[in-house]
Amino acid sequence: MFPVTVTDTVDETDTIKILRLARTDGAALAPYAAGAHIDVTGPTGITRPYSLCGPPHDTGAYTIAVRREANSRGGSQALHDKAHPGTELTVGAPRQLFGIAREAVEHHLVAAGVGITPLLAMAYELQGERAEFKLHYVARSRAEAAFASLLGQSAFADRTMFHFGLGRQTTGEALAAELAGLPADAHVYTCGPQGFMEHVTALAARSVPEEHIHSELFQAGAEPHAGPDDGFEVELDTGEIYAVPAGKSIAEVLEDNGIPLETSCREGICGTCVLRVVEGEPDHRDHCLSAKEKAAGDQIAACVSRAKSPRLVVELW
Repeated sequence: MFPVTVTDTVDETDTIKILRLARTDGAALAPYAAGAHIDVTGPTGITRPYSLCGPPHDTGAYTIAVRREANSRGGSQALHDKAHPGTELTVGAPRQLFGIAREAVEHHLVAAGVGITPLLAMAYELQGERAEFKLHYVARSRAEAAFASLLGQSAFADRTMFHFGLGRQTTGEALAAELAGLPADAHVYTCGPQGFMEHVTALAARSVPEEHIHSELFQAGAEPHAGPDDGFEVELDTGEIYAVPAGKSIAEVLEDNGIPLETSCREGICGTCVLRVVEGEPDHRDHCLSAKEKAAGDQIAACVSRAKSPRLVVELW
């Protein structure tokens, strides 16, 4: 984590605020690949992950878009109300869980609401590479769509399709038509509310393999798997063994025993707390690992996931 200073803010919509963040010491920021996010610690000390939505080659400042959540616990609300030009925040280095598949012959980006943020960065990167892509943007109205004006004037405006105020059925029909008959080696990327992404995934799966469909969740919904919340043991690669009772996570047990573990969202979304599994079978309940990574069984999100086996052996670092 390192200090940054807010250099500019824009009230993009009634609920979405854009912040530009530069290193306080004036140094260049680390480059990142499109789809990356950073952990941001706001004025109230709460840390939340936000996708980077500026051009990835811009190392002068990071751009994030913050939606004010109706039931905010102090994270998004503080950034809306207390982050102004000159405000100092703390951020982490970019983390990549939602990148571009380089082997794809064409890319289809499908966003809803504030889910446009990681896909906007992807559009910048794909445009720079002269790759074949389309960007679909769904919102209830143009007034609620962040970056609508920017997209309409961008170098990839002719590749951007707006679906504003059409209603669920009409929008679904439009997306179904756009995602029908894709070549099997195309890749689809989607971000937005969970129900929306599930619908896009179902439409895309008619044309492309499941492993060619990528999504990023901003807020945890129902657990993707919810087996019995039984107790188990976690063993560190250094030999310590701890009991993880029902109702407590691996992360909580480690912290209770004085073992520091980096965490952020505590909802299985950001991937900050992922550990390598050496032995045992994880019970995946996160939204950050891909289906392929979960099937491999060699990683676990310590803040939400549990074990199917009596014991898990994990590498802490």
